[in-house]
Amino acid sequence: MAKHQFQTEVNQLLHLMIHSLYSNKEIFVRELVSNASDALDKLKYLTMTDDKLKSIEFTPEIQITFNEDEKTITIADNGIGMNEEDLINNIGTIASSGTKSFVSNLSGDAKKDSNLIGQFGVGFYSSYMVAHKVEVTSKKAGEDKAYVWISEGTGEFDLEESTKETQGTQIKLFLKDEEGEFLSRYKIEEIIKKYSNHIPFAIKLAYTDTEYEGEGDDKKEIKVDKNEQINAASALWTQPKAKLKKDDYHEFYKSISHDSDEPLTYVHTKAEGTQEYTTLFYIPKKAPLDLYRVDYQPNVKLYVNRVFITDDDKELLPTYLRFIKGIIDSADLPLNVSREILQQNKILANIRSASVKKILSTIKKIAKDEEKYAEFIEEFGRPLKEGLYQDHASKDILQELVRFKSTKVDKWTGLEAYKNRMQSDQKAIYYITGEDEKMLRNSPLLESFKKKDIEVLILDDEIDEIIIPSVTEYKGTTLKSVNRTDTADDLETKEDEKAKEDAKGVIEKIAKALGDDVKEVKVSSRLDESPSCLVADENDPTIQMQQMMKAMGQDMASMGDDIKPILEINPNHEIVKKLDSIDDTIIIEDIARLLLDQALLAEGATIKDVSAFTKRLNKVINNSFNS
Repeated sequence: MAKHQFQTEVNQLLHLMIHSLYSNKEIFVRELVSNASDALDKLKYLTMTDDKLKSIEFTPEIQITFNEDEKTITIADNGIGMNEEDLINNIGTIASSGTKSFVSNLSGDAKKDSNLIGQFGVGFYSSYMVAHKVEVTSKKAGEDKAYVWISEGTGEFDLEESTKETQGTQIKLFLKDEEGEFLSRYKIEEIIKKYSNHIPFAIKLAYTDTEYEGEGDDKKEIKVDKNEQINAASALWTQPKAKLKKDDYHEFYKSISHDSDEPLTYVHTKAEGTQEYTTLFYIPKKAPLDLYRVDYQPNVKLYVNRVFITDDDKELLPTYLRFIKGIIDSADLPLNVSREILQQNKILANIRSASVKKILSTIKKIAKDEEKYAEFIEEFGRPLKEGLYQDHASKDILQELVRFKSTKVDKWTGLEAYKNRMQSDQKAIYYITGEDEKMLRNSPLLESFKKKDIEVLILDDEIDEIIIPSVTEYKGTTLKSVNRTDTADDLETKEDEKAKEDAKGVIEKIAKALGDDVKEVKVSSRLDESPSCLVADENDPTIQMQQMMKAMGQDMASMGDDIKPILEINPNHEIVKKLDSIDDTIIIEDIARLLLDQALLAEGATIKDVSAFTKRLNKVINNSFNS
């Protein structure tokens, strides 16, 4: 038996493999099965194209066996196989992947080097995570000689002639004592179904089962050898769409999603040309339980040539589409050696971009059915709105897809529908933000809008306060918040201008009484029934935004300490008119404070001094009895 030294860089590679690259050991099965599948793919092609090999009787399959007594697991294929030269080049060295380039770029930093190795096909070495010795027996298709390669991964390997009846490769792993969990039929099945279920070739597992015959005292235990296929061996997404029925898609969805319900819809795409990939995406009917958790589980699985790579990569789709379930199967996506950390590259970026367009286009088709789309919005309307500030490239179509509540309609409505209902002289699309729909619908801020029959969108999701300000216009029409002071300018009439002039005196009284507790006191053109309301300056966060930021632990001092609201006064309200004729500073201050506090309550905000508010209110009520 001839001894050979591993290439120096192979020793480095083994060290990296064993100590730093893989986060879980079980994926050595995935790597070896993937290599076996590649070998089957190569021979399958050659038996169709190479005259010398067309006569080979070839039913491609992968065979797995294990022996508990020997503590071995064997993975074999009947694919292209390797001769002596192949074994040296493919396992003893990494010359076929560009040794010089690899060595020249090694940094000594295990993490950096692991990413670098992504350009090399070295999954075989993951065997040494679980094995103290590996034995590879191989016979190349069309050749007579077979060879066995043996190494304990300690710097050298043995290579000599051997015997093997058929072409292909058999890899026998002598497991370390602590790796006995892999000597289990159920563990192997679990790994194959998790990582390699859709390998297009049969993966068979040989094992000994216990059966019984007879009854009572005559009952006997019999050991029966079995050899069963443990993978589906059919990548549904690679099949022509014309051959697949809706039931096929639905059953596959249930198998990958663990959802007992059928999906809302699905989209199956095959891209060919400069980049080849297949995608199959599903939109569920119900949102996953972790939809709003930071540590949500991604629902898209990545395959390369039908081999499972990861289901834990949040970069495959933008986070606002985290409810999408399905697969991406790329024919040419570069990976790092562990197949767990995807390299950032143009191929993945292009697949992601095309996938987003396809998904959003599919959602747009659903939107044509109002009832079905209402169900979708109830479940996924909020994450869809997140896309308005996450995905600038898709902003136009997302503006078409988002939906809101409204003062005009009972059902969900979109910006397009709102725009079609606008009055001819209306200057903007108006919206109000807050956390309580009922409170918003009854907000004093809407009084003049209701009187003038102007529609206002009700944005009662806390995320709206963050997202919507980024949508400054829709098809040439400005979006304006009624929570802000400048919106009142759109409602102002000549009568309002006169009211401003007439109310100068009472405005000065209220402003003096409130002092620095407000940024400004001004006459309102938006109030009709209520005496007062609060709005935010154009560049300040609204009261709702401030409450949200405080709840998240944001230090408001970093934004200019205590941000003060603007108090708007209705000059036509009886309380304000009567206040105008009063000179008693104590009464003026009590009324001014009550006007501010009730405006705060109407906004769902907290009154700073509840005790003072209660005393002041009781005093005013008591005085009313004496008047």
